[in-house]
Amino acid sequence: MKKPVNATEPPPELLTIGALAKRVGFAVSALRYYEEVGLIPPAMRRDSGHRVYPDSVQDVLILIRHCRDLGFSIEETRELVALSSSPGRDCVEARSIAQVHLTAVRSKMAELRRLEQSLTRYVQACDEGCAGGPAPDCCILTDLRQSMPAATPAAGCCS
Repeated sequence: MKKPVNATEPPPELLTIGALAKRVGFAVSALRYYEEVGLIPPAMRRDSGHRVYPDSVQDVLILIRHCRDLGFSIEETRELVALSSSPGRDCVEARSIAQVHLTAVRSKMAELRRLEQSLTRYVQACDEGCAGGPAPDCCILTDLRQSMPAATPAAGCCS
């Protein structure tokens, strides 16, 4: 005996938003957002109004996940998604987007290294000069209270 088909159910090649989100490891709200900003095509709707997507959207979402994991902006991700479905365009465009992002990442890394060095000097200066003394006299707080913080923390403060 054949099972009756529910007319409101999507054909098997369509995925509900929940099923698709689960497959790619996104929250349902993320899929709605990516649809809203145009990274994925608008969903088809069941008679009930629920979103359903073709299976092909899964590949786009996996690309989006990797782009986001690498820190690409929404605009960079949008361009990479567009390139992924444009056989007439040159891959040099993707390389260019990746190169610009790599340059920005390297700049941020250099900035973070400078920040690490400054914080290391603060901690060392406190360890060597004032750790255990009254907090208001701590060299870290003294330097941070200055309008133009010194490049090197003050030597010993709580002694």
